Amino acid sequence: MSANYISPISMDAISSLCTELVKNNSISKDDFSRYHVKRGLRNEDGTGVMAGLTRICSVEGYYILDGELVPKEGKLSYRGYDINQIVENCQKENRFGFEEVSWLLLFGELPNENQLASLQEVLTACRELPDDFIEDIIMKHASKDIMNKMARCIMSLYSYDENPDDISIANVLRQSLQLIAQVPSIMTAAYQVKRRVFDGKSMYLHPVNKDQTTAEHILTQIRSNKKFTDEEAKLLDIMLMLHADHGGGNNSTFSTRVLTSSGTDTYSAITAGFGSLKGPRHGGANISAARMMNEIIENVADPTDEGQIKDYLVKILNKEAGDGLGLIYGMGHAVYTVSDPRAVILKRSARELAYKAGYEKEFLTLENIEKITPGLIKEMKGEGNDVCANVDLYSGLVYKVLGIPEDLYTPLFASARIVGWCAHRIEELSTSKKIIRPAYKSVSGSREYISLDRR
Repeated sequence: MSANYISPISMDAISSLCTELVKNNSISKDDFSRYHVKRGLRNEDGTGVMAGLTRICSVEGYYILDGELVPKEGKLSYRGYDINQIVENCQKENRFGFEEVSWLLLFGELPNENQLASLQEVLTACRELPDDFIEDIIMKHASKDIMNKMARCIMSLYSYDENPDDISIANVLRQSLQLIAQVPSIMTAAYQVKRRVFDGKSMYLHPVNKDQTTAEHILTQIRSNKKFTDEEAKLLDIMLMLHADHGGGNNSTFSTRVLTSSGTDTYSAITAGFGSLKGPRHGGANISAARMMNEIIENVADPTDEGQIKDYLVKILNKEAGDGLGLIYGMGHAVYTVSDPRAVILKRSARELAYKAGYEKEFLTLENIEKITPGLIKEMKGEGNDVCANVDLYSGLVYKVLGIPEDLYTPLFASARIVGWCAHRIEELSTSKKIIRPAYKSVSGSREYISLDRR
């Protein structure tokens, strides 16, 4: 399948060059202040720099009153519809909602029964990957990292498209629907091959069942016996709904819009989203939160005791525990202040199943982290802004309850967010005719060239 490639470049040689490299690529914080550069496209009060407009998704966590940022309960809306109402309605009617959310984000309106049925029919028809794709693209070049493999597969699909560079709305919509259907199939196949090549375990490549929803398809493909309960599938479906979009400013969606603005093809633009989402400051944070929870449970005598949890969180903030970065993963968000509605929904949806599956200790540990962290950060760092649990705090536990391996935490995020990326790509193509090109000021002084024999 795959052979390891050993770089001919010596790391010792590279290390000797790094001091000079870093010195010539570092910019003083004072320079950023002097030229009023908003690092990370963030204002001084933590709000985001206004970079665009969208009708697709709204993310609210504060309001501005007399120039002051005022925290408020978080609100996430898809095309104006509160995510709480969407999820609650699907739960009330005991049905799956990810496909409905997909239609809403792409087309801007809630689908009627016929429209929803037609979308489900299209997605199931497109779920099969091209002939020999798994053998030629996935099995022959296995990867330890599923996100990287998925990105490579997206780029490879360009070669299977008879009209890949046409960026008309009709063609991009066709490509988008195919990608929304195929990304979960790519993810599960890449995972199975990774198990076989790198973990020494059996891999299972099950036939596609065209009667299944996206959530059911994913559970079928990652389980050897293809079995799951309706309750499990509905919980995963909620996860997919919550991750489907998060506004135009989140890093992966903004990356997709930046590439889209250049006029590039769909596969290149969507691959940018994968590269961004993989990062530990974005989608990869769910793995960090899950590992932190496991570490706390292993090192605290009674993780349901608030005092013991607080003592360990102090160690994490002091960089004496955790990954040494002083971060409590799953807590805090760039927009949300008082609450992250996705975390609230996940916590409520996962509680009963977590207790039933024997993960009461894990659930109570996360509850304690959520309860203690805001006050502790204010106490230790003196930061006045509200800190709330974000979606990553509880998502790892939900995946654990569902028996989903850590390898798939971020890829599952991507399998849902592909909908948002496609919707924002279409909006960018429909609305803006300009390439996104912010300014960067050079802080290098003018220098005279020195000939080689004089250096």
